Amino acid sequence: MKVLFCSTHPLHTADFLADFQAALPVVEFIHWREDMPTQGAELAVIFQPPDALYAREPGLRAVFNLGAGVDALLRNPAFPSSLALYRLEDGGMSAQIAEYVVHAVSRIVRQLDRYAEQEADRRWHQLTAIDRREFPVGVLGMGVIGRKIATTLAQLDYAVAGWSRSGQPLEGVEVFGGQSQMDAFLARSRIVVNILPLTSETSGILNARTLGRLKAPAHLINVGRGEHLVEEDLLEVMASGHVESAVLDVFRTEPLPKDHPFWSHPRISVTPHIAAQTGRRETVAQIASKIEAYLAGRAVSGLVSRELGY
Repeated sequence: MKVLFCSTHPLHTADFLADFQAALPVVEFIHWREDMPTQGAELAVIFQPPDALYAREPGLRAVFNLGAGVDALLRNPAFPSSLALYRLEDGGMSAQIAEYVVHAVSRIVRQLDRYAEQEADRRWHQLTAIDRREFPVGVLGMGVIGRKIATTLAQLDYAVAGWSRSGQPLEGVEVFGGQSQMDAFLARSRIVVNILPLTSETSGILNARTLGRLKAPAHLINVGRGEHLVEEDLLEVMASGHVESAVLDVFRTEPLPKDHPFWSHPRISVTPHIAAQTGRRETVAQIASKIEAYLAGRAVSGLVSRELGY
């Protein structure tokens, strides 16, 4: 059995191939390139693959994505409608993103930016302590990563709520489900963390209306997708004072253009899409186990629903 490895991203291809081969020696992993003959493979591990892969390998039945986000693949008209797509469900990312969010929340609640300003002025002054109960956190998106964020913050004694389409319960977290409960979720949240998948329904979900329903003065942390945020609306609600600060790791255009107003805004923090970076060891182990289950005819987790978009 051949499994193709195909990526246009500057990954450490040789290392990935060696690790996959060691993890699953019963199959042959092949680095697929456009200049090679058709391999006749049924399976492929992909990350930002060229469209030529689908045309040159018509026998593909399933592909395993090296990332959690699959929106770009599903939007691509060249991606065959009959091809089963399996997404990465963690790959070491949940702990990293939870850490990033905890850092961002701590900067807000513990007033660390104000202390940094005082440090620059060599000013020793203890600010009035803030009660974390005044900063209820809402997590938009309760998949593997969202649940990790929510439970981590709850363990730090924050009042945490989570919103998802299904409203699946999670111990220690107040749960809201479906559009009918969205407004109630927003109204009880002063800090909102977005980790939703990007679909036609969630594109632009962070807009003037939704951000305006947060408990003021509010704070936004976006570690989902740049397309979730209507950028002009964020600037508008920040100018009004309803949203006090924003920590943004993802953007509609990446890299963020040098003349973009987010760079110079005093209350917006920008990071270059680094809230989580895929861990090779964890990724290889998870995808290898998926391929093994697929070959054995067992159920494979992470199958993407084209209807839902994730």
